[in-house]
Amino acid sequence: MDTIYVEDAIREHSRVNAIRDRYPKAVVIPCSRYGEVFNPASQNFRLQKKRPALILAKKHGRAVLPTPPEYTIGRSENFYFSHMLNCLYDCRYCFLQGMYRSANYVHFINFEEFETAIDEIRTDVEAPCFFSGYDCDSLVMEPLTGFAEHFLPFFADRPDSWLELRTKSLQTRILENTDPLPNVIAAFTLSPDTIAREVECGAPPFDRRLGRVKTLADQGWPIGLRLDPLLPWPGFVELYREMIDDIFRAVAPEAVHSVTLGTMRFPKAMYERIVRLYPGDPLFALRETELRNGQMAYPVSVEKELLDLVIGKLNEHLPESVIFPQTG
Repeated sequence: MDTIYVEDAIREHSRVNAIRDRYPKAVVIPCSRYGEVFNPASQNFRLQKKRPALILAKKHGRAVLPTPPEYTIGRSENFYFSHMLNCLYDCRYCFLQGMYRSANYVHFINFEEFETAIDEIRTDVEAPCFFSGYDCDSLVMEPLTGFAEHFLPFFADRPDSWLELRTKSLQTRILENTDPLPNVIAAFTLSPDTIAREVECGAPPFDRRLGRVKTLADQGWPIGLRLDPLLPWPGFVELYREMIDDIFRAVAPEAVHSVTLGTMRFPKAMYERIVRLYPGDPLFALRETELRNGQMAYPVSVEKELLDLVIGKLNEHLPESVIFPQTG
């Protein structure tokens, strides 16, 4: 990390000091609020992605938010929170590149505010589920953030609430060194290897991710399979069938807590920004998209073909009750 911005209000925080000690050669630049660095319009996401800076900030406002109503892995009340904005990886289908002007990483170090917000929700909501990997990868920067190390004991003391840690990374040591928690789901985003190598830039290949899934499943962690987005890549029928067979050769079905799946979809303005960032990228030339319910999506017939294919294959191994299509 070459450059670290630090908000004035948290410059003496212990987590800030620990991160600065980790990168002693980094240039440290003070700022009043992270938005001064993160939000200006005249930024080039593609250029910044090659050498992003780290912004250490305090989360203000609502720390935990409700998910869209259709977003669930089995609980009726679902929420998300983000200890980071942006991701180490550069997946072509990622909505973050269309949402943010900046490719810099924002890390909110005031974990205690997240804890307070979670406990406030728990006083009013029975058995909620909390998703931590919406605006970032939950684990890929774990050596820097210590996020999972901090929150695993917190959720161990709150067994009525679920936490999903969603990742593509191999940074699973904290889980491997911790006794499995039945209310913490180790969720891995997986795509067929041929597709992953083309569009999940910088992420580990499928076989290495699957190796970590197997390790954690064998250890006893509840496993989430996140097959999203499904893409109509050339030869997708065989690619997805083979991938699912590979998964269940490695992982016992009873280890799988839940599967979510859905096709690529973006709000129209976000889609247009991403296409401008990567003109001519093969991902956006696969099939024509159409505006439907305010989102750019594949035609209904293509979505149905993909979902029917993957759900049908999953049903060879899993009950319908653990499969959750994400169609919103």
